[in-house]
Amino acid sequence: PTPTPWPEQFHALLFQNSSGKLSTIDLWYDFPNGRNFNIIHHQLGSTLYDLEWTNGTSFYYDLDAGSCKTMHFPVGILSPDWLVSNSTYIGVEKVGGFTCNVWSKADGFIVYYEDVETKRPVHWLFFTGMSQYVMTFEPGKVLEDEAWQAPWYCFDREEN
Repeated sequence: PTPTPWPEQFHALLFQNSSGKLSTIDLWYDFPNGRNFNIIHHQLGSTLYDLEWTNGTSFYYDLDAGSCKTMHFPVGILSPDWLVSNSTYIGVEKVGGFTCNVWSKADGFIVYYEDVETKRPVHWLFFTGMSQYVMTFEPGKVLEDEAWQAPWYCFDREEN
């Protein structure tokens, strides 16, 4: 089987376990506008905003703390068909009650689980052991433009 390309725009609610640290993530993917947004709600803690642009610029900020870190990644955001080429098909596995086709990408950097019937993403497992489960997946859902703006202090070189 071939992995299903992502829709060009979607919203997903993810449940993440990273070494026992739990969080939910609102993932907003907007490929036509060159942006990806992870709003990470830590269990009983703060919210980290991870705003990514297709030019490779990423902003990591916490509105409550007034902090921001800007980073550059040469890859930029993933294209909708990022999994189609250079992935290795592993087989079929049951995950969370779903029968999934499973692929590995980038020498095991990520293992991707896709529901056999609906072709929706179900689970992502990273080489670090971080695990993300897709709780909801809403193709075509778009976050309003105003919400994509990083705070002013992300652009202030002295503070950033």
